Amino acid sequence: MQFTLKNNIALLCLLFFAFQIQAQDDEVSFDMSVSKSKLGLNERLRVDFAMNYDGDNFTPPDFNGFNVVMGPAQSIRNSWVNGVRSYSKTYSYTLVPTSQGKHTIGQASIIIKGKEYKSIAKDILVTAAVKDPNAPPSASSIAGDNLHLVAEVSKANPYLNEAVSVVYKLYVSNSINVSNFRPLDNPKYNNFWSQDMPVKQYNIEEGTYEGKPYKFVTLKRVVLYPQKTGKLDIEPLSLEVSVDVPSGRRDFFGRPLYTSTNKNVSAGSRTINVKPLPTKDKPENFSGAVGEYTFSVTTNKTALNASESLQATVEVSGSGNLKLFQLPEPSLPSSLEVYEPEFEEDVRTTISGMTGSVRNNYTIVPSYKGKYPIPTISFTYFNPKTGKYVSLKSDEILINVINGPLNSASSTSTKEDKQSVITTGDQFQFIKLKTNLQSKNSNFFFNTTSYFLWLLLPLLLIPIAIIFGKKREAIRNDVTGNKIRRANKLSRKYLSAAKKSLGNKELFYIALEKALHNYLKAKLKIETSEFSKDKISELLEEKKVDTVTSEGFISLLKNCEMARYSPFSNVQMQHDYTKASEVINAMDKQL
Repeated sequence: MQFTLKNNIALLCLLFFAFQIQAQDDEVSFDMSVSKSKLGLNERLRVDFAMNYDGDNFTPPDFNGFNVVMGPAQSIRNSWVNGVRSYSKTYSYTLVPTSQGKHTIGQASIIIKGKEYKSIAKDILVTAAVKDPNAPPSASSIAGDNLHLVAEVSKANPYLNEAVSVVYKLYVSNSINVSNFRPLDNPKYNNFWSQDMPVKQYNIEEGTYEGKPYKFVTLKRVVLYPQKTGKLDIEPLSLEVSVDVPSGRRDFFGRPLYTSTNKNVSAGSRTINVKPLPTKDKPENFSGAVGEYTFSVTTNKTALNASESLQATVEVSGSGNLKLFQLPEPSLPSSLEVYEPEFEEDVRTTISGMTGSVRNNYTIVPSYKGKYPIPTISFTYFNPKTGKYVSLKSDEILINVINGPLNSASSTSTKEDKQSVITTGDQFQFIKLKTNLQSKNSNFFFNTTSYFLWLLLPLLLIPIAIIFGKKREAIRNDVTGNKIRRANKLSRKYLSAAKKSLGNKELFYIALEKALHNYLKAKLKIETSEFSKDKISELLEEKKVDTVTSEGFISLLKNCEMARYSPFSNVQMQHDYTKASEVINAMDKQL
């Protein structure tokens, strides 16, 4: 009985090992591996086709772009480890590239257990010849293979003035370490309105690049609003990165030693195709707003007395190009005195674009008693999600002026309202014809001190008038001073927001750029924010603005763009503000 039990145990073990071998044989694999994915024109490439089960009818690929200098070399390994059978068979080839460029090693095939298996094709990049093809990879080449700067663009086909986000990420493989980096070339974003979103802290995250595990860091984020249709290029971001790569050697304790090197990487140029806004069903009052908005017109009071003031607010809120369009203006009765609006904005920029609100605050003062309507105002925007224009209208507001003088135009009386008056002859009996008037003071004004002072007063005013006249004549003759005063008066109208932001680089140049566009918008009645600098130059040339003034205007716009990425001192900001005043004054004369 004991002998039979031992036989049964041995039989069970044999069956178990047999099942293990069968399971091993059922998991068939057939793979292709290459010694490197990037090599020089004078280097060699090894390609291995490995399988874990013997097969028939092995068919290699064509190896287009390469010459086979060795192979196929066949190797077989068959071993038992802890009762588990391990089998592998490999066909090896040594190749030499015939030309530079990107070549593809196609699929190989083999029949295993009556079934055909194919390997996965691989791409090989062949560069110019290297100095020493037999030398080990340099630190720079290792860094180049394991370091990648990528620009991720949110939309490839946006509409004109639709937000596009660009996120720059630096991918680093787990085999190297990055110690530092610095920008070499920041993109200018020509033909875009751009808003940089600074990354306050660099956080390391896990991700994949071309199917392989990598670590990555988000370096830069920017939101762009295209100002031109067609294919627009997003300039690349370039960095110099300090990298520690393994040297292949180890220290006394067996820890790997690293070699430091600097590597220049670039995100590459990206191209997007900007679609124009549809012309079909485009309303006449469309001012360039693109996004999703709400619109309202409100007043802080609807009943007041004449000469009192009220505030009327025209507000647009939502998400879109809030800083790049003009708010509609109310049409008010002439009896209401309206002052220049005060512009306010509460706009936040996120990675998806601008959100918030913009508003114009009007101060209104009625002159006469009566009821005055603020008519309905229409605002139109384009919704890129639906691809349609949307028109919004405000409610009519009635302003009731309770107390005040009557407007002569509205309070005239007719002859039919008048009645004839019958004279009786005694209407004026209350008037006394004889009076006893006596003077309370017998002193006369003539020959008094006050008399002589009033008599000498014109003589005293003569030298004052002469001095005042000379002062006015000096002011008229002061050409330079008059020019500065006129420039200051005109510049205060358009550059008030920029002057308030002197010292704050970002806010100052945003306000300055908007002031320059608003000036042209007011003078030429066009949306210059939709134009490039070249288009604005052509427009000024058509209006016969001299070259010096036109170039000064364009240089200010360029400074506004450069200030987003370059350090500008307070002295430079003051210089640009003064130059803007002079350019606006000179252009105002010529336009």
